[in-house]
Amino acid sequence: MCGIVGYVGPNSTSEVLIAGLARLEYRGYDSAGIAILDSEHEIDVRKRSGKLKELRELLKDSPIKQGNTGIGHTRWATHGGPTDENAHPHLSEDGSVALIHNGIIENFAELREELAGAEFKSDTDTEVVAVLLGRELAQTGDLETAFRNIVKRLHGTFTLLAFATAEPGKIVAARHHSPLVIGLGEGENFLGSDVAAFVEYTRRAIAVEEDSIAVITPDSVQVTDFDGNTVATEEFAVAWDPAAADKGGWPSFMAKEISEQPEAVANTVRGRIKDGLVEIPELAALGDDYLQNINRIIVLACGTAAYAGQVGRYAIEKWARVPVEIELSHEFRYRDPIVDENTLVISISQSGETMDTFLAVSYAKELGLKTVSVCNTQAATIPRESDAAIYTHAGPEVAVASTKAFMAQVVALQLFALHLGRVRGVLADSDHRRAVTQLEALPDKVQQAVESQEQIQQLAHWMADTRSVLFLGRHVGFPVALEGALKLKEIAYIHAEGFAAGELKHGPIALIDHGQPVFVLVPSPRTSPTMHSKVVSNIQEIRSRGARVIAIVETGDTAVLPYADEVIRVPLADPLFEPLLHIIPMQWFALELSTAKGLDVDQPRNLAKSVTVE
Repeated sequence: MCGIVGYVGPNSTSEVLIAGLARLEYRGYDSAGIAILDSEHEIDVRKRSGKLKELRELLKDSPIKQGNTGIGHTRWATHGGPTDENAHPHLSEDGSVALIHNGIIENFAELREELAGAEFKSDTDTEVVAVLLGRELAQTGDLETAFRNIVKRLHGTFTLLAFATAEPGKIVAARHHSPLVIGLGEGENFLGSDVAAFVEYTRRAIAVEEDSIAVITPDSVQVTDFDGNTVATEEFAVAWDPAAADKGGWPSFMAKEISEQPEAVANTVRGRIKDGLVEIPELAALGDDYLQNINRIIVLACGTAAYAGQVGRYAIEKWARVPVEIELSHEFRYRDPIVDENTLVISISQSGETMDTFLAVSYAKELGLKTVSVCNTQAATIPRESDAAIYTHAGPEVAVASTKAFMAQVVALQLFALHLGRVRGVLADSDHRRAVTQLEALPDKVQQAVESQEQIQQLAHWMADTRSVLFLGRHVGFPVALEGALKLKEIAYIHAEGFAAGELKHGPIALIDHGQPVFVLVPSPRTSPTMHSKVVSNIQEIRSRGARVIAIVETGDTAVLPYADEVIRVPLADPLFEPLLHIIPMQWFALELSTAKGLDVDQPRNLAKSVTVE
């Protein structure tokens, strides 16, 4: 889950590397480092444990030499703790090779045993590869040949970048189950774990395919497979503006991204409504005949994306009349699922690089299943490996705790449900058009919900010492309750649990004690009167046992007023769209409670944005 950047060219290499790492820090912030091949063909390295600001301070006190070849790394620790010694880049024994790595080398212990006499300076699997590469280079005398020989011996997941003192102006890179993209410049070229590494300098990019080796110089790019055969590449234009990944005056990326949710919804819907009906052009690759014969859908996802899938399930089953199962990606491929040729797999991943999900999609393809990816990141691995992709167009999401990506994923699944219902002929035209009307009105309603921040801020500051929060929801509100609890765990580091409200009397009500805060997602009394009355009864049950009730209700609902301690109002919406409004106050609450506790909202401990190791 590390961030990597490489650069060859005439500009200030250290500035390019640090700028790239700043945009990649969401991938890991246990340590950071850079290595540059200077004008005297010597490698200069600066690295420091902690966040990128620690490396910046080190560079002020001890400036690095300049040259036209360099690599940089921001780390999420796997092998070895977050120390200065374990920070990347790592060098070969003789200092002739510098190397950085994203992933896990599973056979590193076996390889290390071969390196008799080597004195390792770190506890990492990465240094083993650097030492191996240095020894291989000494034998072959050619960096590409040595690199190719070493890469084919590695087991696990990896993206590797390396350069050598003997070949200035050249970086070699390899990928196996870990992301790598090339940035194309004029008289300069870039490498990165995603386009954020170089988007400030170029919008032209190439996604490196699985099991490929890339070699860049200032004037050339070459991509081959591990055996040296040329691999065809396709250039694409990076769609987002680098300014979209800046805070833009907001105190945190998370606050900015919560506020961007109206635009994220609008961008996800845009271009997918024709004559009042949903039509997703990207699904043409599957063919209407196939879609008409689907008898089951399996959604693969992890964390927040899995909760988005649970919300989407309600829409798919209601509008398309196809049964849906939500599978945690890391569980799916370790069992023997019952599937057939009419089972469709939908994967959900903001980054499109989530390793658990990628491996689950690969397993689904081995089973002969069709796959659709819901993804926010252009040219990412999972959508490229899928039969069709629905991009959410939510824009870059930098904060580790996902907000606008969740919102866009749910909308994408709702669009898919409406498209599938139309193709299968099971959704009445009037119901379809009513749902489309709701979708088109959603950005304005989301904006109104976003404006609840001030009320939530006051509430969170009152609750700064809270050690546990519970969340209750019924029907489509249940997965939203789970997501609300996850947000609080991720960034406020307190106990939080989401429950189906109907489960209260089956055990969870034992958790209710005097003063226990409970968020309750209240369905609309207009559209769901039965569920509404049951949830009001739930509120009465927990209130009588001392709970402090924070009710999220639609505007105009007065039935909960006698029983709730706090009421947060959201605009009116049909039941399947309520979750997109209910989740926003809970996002704000997690952010504001974390802020009140003095925590880092954007970079919570032990977490990284993209989980690129299994």
